[in-house]
Amino acid sequence: MKLIKQIIRKLLRLFLGEVLDKQFQLLEKIENLHLSLGEIQSRLDRYDKSRFFLDSGFKVFSQWNEDGLIDHIINRIPEIPKSYIEFGVEDYSESNTRYLMMSRHWDGLIIDGSKRNIESIKRQNYFWQNSLRAINAFITKENINSLISGNGFSDDIGILSVDIDGNDYWVLEQINVVKPIVIITEINNLFGYESKVSVPYDPNFQRFNAHHSGLYYGASLAAFIELTSRKGYKFIGCNSICNNAFFIRNDYAVRFKEISAETAYSLNPARESRDRNGNLSYVTGISNQIEIIANLPIFNFKTGSVEKICDAIK
Repeated sequence: MKLIKQIIRKLLRLFLGEVLDKQFQLLEKIENLHLSLGEIQSRLDRYDKSRFFLDSGFKVFSQWNEDGLIDHIINRIPEIPKSYIEFGVEDYSESNTRYLMMSRHWDGLIIDGSKRNIESIKRQNYFWQNSLRAINAFITKENINSLISGNGFSDDIGILSVDIDGNDYWVLEQINVVKPIVIITEINNLFGYESKVSVPYDPNFQRFNAHHSGLYYGASLAAFIELTSRKGYKFIGCNSICNNAFFIRNDYAVRFKEISAETAYSLNPARESRDRNGNLSYVTGISNQIEIIANLPIFNFKTGSVEKICDAIK
């Protein structure tokens, strides 16, 4: 009986190994197809100088159409430093910089709070095939500059992408060891285009711990426009569902059309809210979603005080 069990285990290992090999080969072929299609889109944009930023989006590895928007920007800034920093990447399967890494082979630093995610990233072929640093760290405004500088990044870089589902505004405000040409920030679309608000700073903030719905996080578009303006950037638009905002440093901004928050803003059709059991609740409409978090605290930059969301967002 013991011998039979050993034989069965060996057969299962052989079989499962073969299945996994085939799955990896299939995934690699799909990725290569995506990269090829992305390169076709990129060349179309590169040779069509009349194309506008907002019309140039496409998806390869980004969650929405950010890959094309980023590609459009770097096509028009050929001298941009070939480096990027992105934090809040999860397992890097959907991110703002993966296509850039795999198609242009820029020097990159990615940071995520999950050790499992970072270990998974380091097992992928693209990790050793590219100049990529993957760091496991929980980001705060107190440690972000040391995390960046401690991994060899300083002064001018190409792109900084901020998406940590919480203290995004406060962390971005503190960054001073790098001067990115392009800044991409996740915004909380529920907060509209007029209100200048953010969740109050909490170094231990975690989105679903703060509120079960997951709707309570981040900052508004107007807050980020004001912050980046102080840092020397102009706002050029959002992605297709208006949850990522793009900013260009003033010395390169003349190559792009600056637009207002009102012009760029559109309702996000995604329904991300969760019930108390962690299941998607599919709540539709901004007013219905805001009602769920209406009594939670928000920092209002217009008044300089912490208020209830229902009072700060009119």
